[in-house]
This record gives sequence, C-alpha cells and structure tokens, in this order.
Amino acid sequence: MNVVRRMVIASAALLISMSSMAQGGKEMTVASWGGSYTEAQKKALFDPFTKATGIAVKIIEYNGGLSEIRAQQQAGKVVWDVVVSDIFDERRACEDGLLTRFNASTLPASADGTAGVSDFVPGTTSKCSLGSISWARAIAYDANAPKQPKTIKDFFDTKNFPGKRGLQKSPVATLEWALVADGVPRKDVYTVLSTPAGVDRAFRKLDTIKKDIVWWEAGAQPPQLLASHEVVMTSAYAGRIFVARMEGAPFRIMWDSDVWSTDFFMIPKGAPHTQEALEFVKFASNPERQAALSTLTSNGPTRRSAIVLVGNYPGTTESVAPHMPTYPANIKDSIQAGADFWAENQDALKLRFTQWLLQ
Repeated sequence: MNVVRRMVIASAALLISMSSMAQGGKEMTVASWGGSYTEAQKKALFDPFTKATGIAVKIIEYNGGLSEIRAQQQAGKVVWDVVVSDIFDERRACEDGLLTRFNASTLPASADGTAGVSDFVPGTTSKCSLGSISWARAIAYDANAPKQPKTIKDFFDTKNFPGKRGLQKSPVATLEWALVADGVPRKDVYTVLSTPAGVDRAFRKLDTIKKDIVWWEAGAQPPQLLASHEVVMTSAYAGRIFVARMEGAPFRIMWDSDVWSTDFFMIPKGAPHTQEALEFVKFASNPERQAALSTLTSNGPTRRSAIVLVGNYPGTTESVAPHMPTYPANIKDSIQAGADFWAENQDALKLRFTQWLLQ
C-alpha cells in the first residue's frame, strides 16, 4: 500500500471517528438570550467548556417562555439540551414536570472547602435547576440629557421629563414600577398586586403614560432606542446597558426600584444530550467561571465565593462589582422579583396586559 493511499485511508478513518463522536453526543445545544450577553457566555462559559471537554456548543437565540419546550416535548423531538431561563419560567417548568432535575450535591466546592450547594446565594437554586446569574430590569437614560431621572416616579412624570420612554412589552416589572410610582412602598408591591384593586391601580397609573410608550421585546433594543434618541429613558436589562457604556455609549442606570432576579440553567426532559448538559451546568457553576461571566456582563454571580473574583472590565480600569444589581449600594432600593407571585399569576396578568394594550 503506498503512502498516499495510507494517508487517504487514515484521513477517512479520522473523519468517521469524528462523526461518530458527534453522533455519540459530543455536542449540545443551548438556548439563550442572544446579543452581548450570549457573546459573554460564549467567552466565559461555552468556549472554555468545549476546550476542557471537547463537547461543542451550538447556540440558539430565543426570547423566553415555555411554549417551545412544550412543543418539542409534545412532538417527541426535543432539540434543546440547556435553556437559560428566568426564575418565573423555571418555577413553572419545574412544577409542570418539564425538566430533568439537577443534583446540586455534585457541584464543585469553593476554594475554602464550602460545599457547592451551600455556597449559593439563597433563592438561586431549586429542586430542578441551578441559578446562573443575578440580573436586573432597570431604567436607563442618556447621561448627556439636560435632565436626568432619579426615581421611578420620574419615569412616569411626562411634564418634567417630556419625551417617549421605552418599556418591555411585558407586565413583569412594568406593574411593579407603576405601583411604586403611585406611592406603594416597595416592600408591599406584591401584597397590593395580589388584589384586583391593586391590579386596577397599576393599570390606571400606566394609562397616564400609555401614549408616550415605545414597546420593546428583545434585549438589544433599549440601547438602540437610547442611541437613536427615540426615547429619553427606557427599561432595560442592566447588563446590556453596562456593556454599551463600556463600549463608549453615554448611558447610565437608575438603580431606584430596579427589579432584580435570577436566571437558571434548565435541562428539558428528553434532551438528546442530557449527560453533556449536566456536565456543562456543573462546569458553568464553578466560581471562576461565574466570576468570568460577571466580569464581562456586570450580572451578579450566584455563588458567594465568586463575588470576590469579579475584576475590572477587560481592557479598562473600571471595577465591575459596583455595577452589579446585588452590589450593596444598588440593592438597597431595589425590588426582588416575586418568583412565586409571577409563577402563579403570570398567565392571568399577561392576558390582562394584552387586553390593555389593545384598548
């Protein structure tokens, strides 16, 4: 057998071997939010995971919700292995039996020997999934504006702050802000919102700015709305605004009454690469990986031991920690998202919200 022929045969064998590895599960699909956040996930989590394990990560962008997971499972063709989800959908998915449960006892310990599961901030683990980051919906504005908002009441004050304002097309955070702007103490928001009168009160307050609202649905839109001066202020994912600021945009976050929450890594039942997905969640929960993601996004880590590892934003002397939603100065006037409230009331309030939009 000549050398060329041996090389051809060897190359063919290698290709067959690589194909077999892929077919055997050396790949996985992650559904995430897209934009600058997913780019940061790629740098901090996905690429290092592939380098460490040889498991390729395919990224799918989605806008949240459980409809796609349900449709895949009902069709018997689940194609997502890991889903990045907010806490509201995670609670519902867990209760509805849509998820493969994660055994938190298998998590790596922190540097001081603290068990992995004990290292997590309270409320950032569940019986089904694991918290990946803490993040916030907040009000963003242009630092060059002649007048800048200080409280959530300013967002609803079109007399002293004329112009359009952006809001996510969702009742989540929108209703909380309406009540706080109408005088409800932050600590009482979900108590009030749990009553029909409280819901009516929130929508009446929204009526006062309805004609001035520009609605957005994708997380990349708020920075664009500010940059184009289409709005004078907008609700936004705080991490997106931070990244835009680091890239030179004159944007700032108003931390008054921001609504902070936790994202989770969910593994749908029937995922084609469940073992790889479990391995990824364990890898991504390492304190060093969490700190790497926080450093790129300003989203807070869910493991306590990761907080001290968060550094300066790459290429700058800007410390990231003061821009995280759970930083002491930011969290003191915030609202922790009511996960149980929204898990129970999301469908009814989404319907009411949709009806209100059409009025």
